[in-house]
Amino acid sequence: MKERIYVCHTYYHVYVTFLKELKLRANCEAEGRDSGGATLVLSKLSNNFETLKDRVERTGFFEEVIEFDEKREDYFPELAKWRQGAGNFGGKRRGGFPWNLWYRIRFTRLYAKLEAPFVPVDFRQYKDIYVFCDSDPIGYYLNQNRIYYHALEDGLNCLKNFDAARYDNRGHFGLKVFLSRKLNLIFVQNGYGKYCIDMEVNNISLIQYPCPQYIEEPRLALAERLTDEDKQLLLRAFIRDKEELERQIEESSKVGDKILILTDPLCTLDVREKIFRDIVKKYEAEGTIFIKPHPRDVLDYRKLFPQYPQFDATVPMEVLNYFPNLHFKKAVTVLTEIKAIQFADEIDRLGEDFMDLYEDPLIHRQNEQVGIKRIKDA
Repeated sequence: MKERIYVCHTYYHVYVTFLKELKLRANCEAEGRDSGGATLVLSKLSNNFETLKDRVERTGFFEEVIEFDEKREDYFPELAKWRQGAGNFGGKRRGGFPWNLWYRIRFTRLYAKLEAPFVPVDFRQYKDIYVFCDSDPIGYYLNQNRIYYHALEDGLNCLKNFDAARYDNRGHFGLKVFLSRKLNLIFVQNGYGKYCIDMEVNNISLIQYPCPQYIEEPRLALAERLTDEDKQLLLRAFIRDKEELERQIEESSKVGDKILILTDPLCTLDVREKIFRDIVKKYEAEGTIFIKPHPRDVLDYRKLFPQYPQFDATVPMEVLNYFPNLHFKKAVTVLTEIKAIQFADEIDRLGEDFMDLYEDPLIHRQNEQVGIKRIKDA
């Protein structure tokens, strides 16, 4: 039996995995216990991890680094008829909750079965399984195969801004949770799956409707305990070209007031370009603009904004904390939570009110559609 395995979908997930493993191993060493090894799984479902696998392998920190060709539901045409619901199947109008529930049960079972050939490891060989974003196919697979796992928050305080379980299951939420948590007939993510042992979040107090399975593990505390050796390990894993990044930081230190704009993978590309042109225009009078693209943002900022210095999109913004000479007057983002960064005097998260100017508020105000009040992080 192997010890631990982590399923990651983003660079941030891998970063948090390192933090958790570093803490666990340090605690075991202090107690004179063997921590055992861990396996890292990189899902290619929504992210291009470029050469991250090779870099992480070279650190020797994990026993294995495995890529997972996880498939979305639209990859399987046989799922379409069950996904669209009873009212649209075969031209026959069969409406109502009971019929739609039956179709969802069939969808849940078939999705897990179709995903199985793409799963690269036997999860039953591991004592502890950690899954970021279990709303992805891996969540369906584990629950339908009756494999217990620990879920982890997809992004920093993401449930504060978007409680996906409640939004995706609007109407009869309590019944759907019962069918998922107790009977395993359907699957509800984020702590409501029958085989989800618990779900780790950064700050439970920010979540208006916490789930009984939520446990709190503050990310800041994980980062603050890092040693210099730990930080160097993270830099080796996440920085593709350390010399170039250090050169950029050195050049930036010669500039006066600087504004860092962190992009978000928002809306359509044409609207996204307008958003960030407007943001640049809004802040360029305050200082020299620098851009840090989001790892999943496919807009070509180097082509569209060639006049502004840009950081490598693949570097998690939290890793930039480990460069002592990096400093900005202000860091700006639209919806991403950026309170974890320590290299800016001020932080502007423009938020939902700003996004209302560019797209239908229903697209980004999901919590409010299920009666969840907006909670501001202190």
